[in-house]
Amino acid sequence: MRGEFSIGGVFMPTLLLVAIVALVLTFLVTRLANLAGLYRYVAYRALVDLCLFIFVLGLLALLLPMLGFHP
Repeated sequence: MRGEFSIGGVFMPTLLLVAIVALVLTFLVTRLANLAGLYRYVAYRALVDLCLFIFVLGLLALLLPMLGFHP
């Protein structure tokens, strides 16, 4: 992965951009889980959401170099 991306002349860390994408994907997954009624089996919803975000962030960090986003 590259260290930084230039967006309009402002350098943004790659991890920040990946984290934003992971946040959006996590939001979509949590909405689907809520609609499916999966949260009624969970004691601590916020902890599950945090773990899901970390899982999606790690998955994106592993998959992006395979898709061609590397130095």
